[in-house]
Amino acid sequence: VKAAKEHIIPGDLNKVLDNKVMETVLDLCHVKVSVLEMTCSGDADSEGIVSKSVSSHSDLIPGVYEGGLKIWECTFDLMDYFSEAEIRFTNKTVLDLGCGAGLLGIVALKGKAERVHFQDYNSTVIEEITLPNVVANCVNEGTSRKDRKASKPHAKRPKKAEGSPDVLTKCRFFSGGWSEVSQLLLSSNKPFSKYDIILTSETIYNPDYYGALHNTLAQLLHKNGRVYLASKVHYFGVGGGIHLFQKFIEERDVFRTSIIKTIDQGLQRCIMEMAFKDST
Repeated sequence: VKAAKEHIIPGDLNKVLDNKVMETVLDLCHVKVSVLEMTCSGDADSEGIVSKSVSSHSDLIPGVYEGGLKIWECTFDLMDYFSEAEIRFTNKTVLDLGCGAGLLGIVALKGKAERVHFQDYNSTVIEEITLPNVVANCVNEGTSRKDRKASKPHAKRPKKAEGSPDVLTKCRFFSGGWSEVSQLLLSSNKPFSKYDIILTSETIYNPDYYGALHNTLAQLLHKNGRVYLASKVHYFGVGGGIHLFQKFIEERDVFRTSIIKTIDQGLQRCIMEMAFKDST
């Protein structure tokens, strides 16, 4: 079990972008992980997850590294759904749970959310990927409009952080296990109000984690809030999947669930909406 930690946003945002090479996808820029794998060592990766992931050729080492270096395809499914369904983030409090690159939370920030918190299992992911991505997209808008319209992703050094860092006052960043992070939030001296929207993508691959995920959602979601969860129908080799998780949720009788979109290209994927049974 990994202890929870809140990551402090540095005063000098240029340090956040030091040595980072960015690429662009769906109008958002993000840290190029292949470059990070070559440059990240020592203090920058005290957990050693970058070298362990590279040496084991694995996107997942249970209890050590939980996949946050990679942007998984269901993240894009959820971003597409926000556009199609015209999900509004204005003035909402949002949690990007198991955030990895943080793209879902960044979309919420750009959608004028009042507050966005980011959580990933690994502190290296928060420090080396999530925080730089938020700064690059929301403080200095990273790349020009013309560049963003390019059909191919391109790599570039981010400009120095410029423009208003006010958006970062809306953000908090946490690493650690779900149960530990929710405990940290609920027992903190800082004022905390529950989330209107919790976003999570590809976090139900391992049935061993379902209890912790269910309890975290139940503890942190506002009574009339919504969870948007994107997942593959089945995760081969690890055993999890949308129907197994839905059954787990229904047996606990706390949330109601509905599959609001199914994507059939490639491995079948789904988006599920969750709300408390007694919510309006």
